[in-house]
Formats: sequence, structure tokens, C-alpha cells
Amino acid sequence: MSNVRTLDRQQVVTDRGGSLQRRTPGEWVLFAVAIAAGIAIFAPFGLIILNAFKSTQDYSSNGPLAFPSSFSLQAFLDYLGRVNYGQALWNSIAVSVLVAAIAVVLSLISAYPLGIGRVKVSGIVLAVLLIATMLPHEALIYPLFYGAQATGTFNTIWSVVIVFSVLQAAYGTYLISSVMGAIPKELIEAAQLDGASRWQILWRILVPILRPSLSVLVVFFFIWTWNEFYIPVVLLSDQSSQTIPIALSTLRGQHNIDITVLNAGSLLSLLPTLVFFLLFQRTLVRGVAAGAVK
Repeated sequence: MSNVRTLDRQQVVTDRGGSLQRRTPGEWVLFAVAIAAGIAIFAPFGLIILNAFKSTQDYSSNGPLAFPSSFSLQAFLDYLGRVNYGQALWNSIAVSVLVAAIAVVLSLISAYPLGIGRVKVSGIVLAVLLIATMLPHEALIYPLFYGAQATGTFNTIWSVVIVFSVLQAAYGTYLISSVMGAIPKELIEAAQLDGASRWQILWRILVPILRPSLSVLVVFFFIWTWNEFYIPVVLLSDQSSQTIPIALSTLRGQHNIDITVLNAGSLLSLLPTLVFFLLFQRTLVRGVAAGAVK
């Protein structure tokens, strides 16, 4: 029996090795392309890390591609000395979290009558929302600026929260209504026969089904809002209300710029979104996979 088990194990190892050797040339090409793409994607982030720990003299002498002669934290200290990083970080987190939450709720509520209800012009409404998401921010900045002044929200994070909640909800409504349209109508009709109200159908039946898609929207809305620059730089001119991207832009002088400090600031700006992405990576993958299956 021991000899038979040994032969079986050898056969399993041989089969596994044979499966590795039977890879086609096309698979090896795809594998090489994937590695090259991964290196290309990581290269900018690697350069930021490389230059953030250099001194100004080291960067000037050896250039951006050389390894630091000695790792220095002076660039981080200079950045924290020039920028109120704690306040900017809090503003960015508050704006991104509020926009992600409000935009997802607005998307869900506005998509309900379009995806499940009997709105005759739902196609036109969705087309208008889709066009609204394509408008460049430069075309919206003047009415947004005067609107923020008129409502007294200028130089407060609420001006940005309101604007991006509406803009993100336009895209979210288009997406969620499309997903709702694929839900079998028999499920909704069965709930109506059981006496469920429209509100109960939304929160007890549709929301559990749409949870993967809603989770994906939360992650996307958070990251998109965090990286926004143009509208916040106009509406948040006061330093106490500035977000991380705006605080980072203040490092650029009129005639010179300290590259090492800029890289240190960029690294500190990327870390929160990187941590957020790593924490919700499984949620994002499950949501995308669930949408693909549907």
C-alpha cells in the first residue's frame, strides 16, 4: 500500500509539473505583458517613494532615477512645516465620506422610479444625466462659484459636498437604474401581492440585491472626490477649508519648486486613498464580480 501511495504522489507531482510545462506561447506572452504592465503602473509610485526620501542636494547631484545616498526625512518635515496637513487631511476625509454617502443614497432613490417605476420618459432622463456627467468642470465653474456665494457656502466644505454629491449622483443614477432594469419584474410583483409598500420594496428587496453595486459606487465616489482639484481650488480659497490636492498645489512657487518636498507631500496624499482601497479591495472585487454575473 505504501508503494502505491508513493507512486500516486509521484504521478500527482508529474501531472502538476506537466501542466506547467504545457503552457502555450500565447499564455507566456500574456504573462509577460501583465508583468510589464504592472511595472509600468508601479513605476510612478516607485519614483515618488524614491525621491521623497532624498535630500535636495542628493536630488540635484544624482537626479531622480538614482537611489538615495542616505535616506532623509527632511522633505517630510519641510512639507508638514509648510502645509497644515492635519486640517487638509480632515477636510478631504470629511468631503469624500459625505459625498460618497449622500451620492449613493441620492442615486438609489432617484434610480428607483426610473429603473422600476413607470416613468415614460425614463430614457430621456437617463440620457440627460449621462450628458451631465460628460460636461467639463470648466463649463460649470461660474454658476457654481456664484451659487456658492449666494448660498453662503463659499469657502466651506459644504459647497464642495453639495456640488459633487449631485454630480456623482447623476452617474450613480444612470448605473443603478440600469441594474434595477435587469431585476425580474416577477420579484417586484410578488412583493406587491404580499402587501409590501414601495418603500419596503426598495429597502427590503432591492437594496440587498443592489448591495454589491452600491459598494462599488461608494469606493469609486470616495476616490474620485478625493482626487478632485479644479472645483475645490475655486470654491475653497481659504486655507482652513482646503483639501489635500489644494494643499499640495501650494508647494509650487512662481519661479522654483522643491521636488523632494513635492514628492513627500504626494506620498502623504496617496497613503490615505491607498489604505482605503486596500481595506475595501474585497468589497470592490465582489461588487464587480457580482455585476459581471448579473
